Amino acid sequence: MIVERLLKVALLGSSWVMYLLMGLSVISIGAAIERWWFFRKHAKADTLGDELCAKLEADDLFGAERLLQTHGSIEASILARAIRWIDGGAEALSDSIESELGKKRAELDRGMNLLGTLGNNAPFIGLFGTVIGVIEAFHQLGAGQDKTAMGNVMNGIAEALVATGVGLFVAIPAVVAFNFFQKKISDVEDNVAAISKQLTAFLKASKNGVRRALPPLPEAVATPSPEPASHVGSQRVAEGVWDGME
Repeated sequence: MIVERLLKVALLGSSWVMYLLMGLSVISIGAAIERWWFFRKHAKADTLGDELCAKLEADDLFGAERLLQTHGSIEASILARAIRWIDGGAEALSDSIESELGKKRAELDRGMNLLGTLGNNAPFIGLFGTVIGVIEAFHQLGAGQDKTAMGNVMNGIAEALVATGVGLFVAIPAVVAFNFFQKKISDVEDNVAAISKQLTAFLKASKNGVRRALPPLPEAVATPSPEPASHVGSQRVAEGVWDGME
């Protein structure tokens, strides 16, 4: 009973699988474009750490906050919400940056699960469509023995194989996009970690009274100072008086 019902479902054909794959392809392309635009509109943060430390070295906390608010990068948006804890010291700032990065990770990962799922499972959906098509073709083969029936069987098998190709067509771009944007997310996390290390190192150095390494001063050479002339003359007069007394 169950096999007969499943056979009736299979005999509906694999066309609906093709439409499903085409719909998933549109969704995958849309998610990839959205992720590309998200990373495209944010500026790079290659020199953000150096610029921020320069502001702090000049005791310009307001300028540092303004830099983070106007920079436009993802890293700056994370640090802008964390820098308010800078008065708590290096540990407080580090914990705040880690917390803000965790909050931002949901926005960074948006759409990644979809791309990863499609990349892994679209070939299996296409294979499912191929299996349904082959079942339908062999059913037609069993229903008739003339040349027309054989031609329909071959056409059915050819159409069924198309489903596998469409599944690969959906999966390959999704995998490429997933790996590309995963690298972007990793770069953002690495930049935030590097800037966090710069800021905490600056705070620890400032706490010890040292803000930046300065070149050592040249050692002073001790030179004997010349004796005043009056002192020399008085010494000679005293020596002469002492000799006369003797």
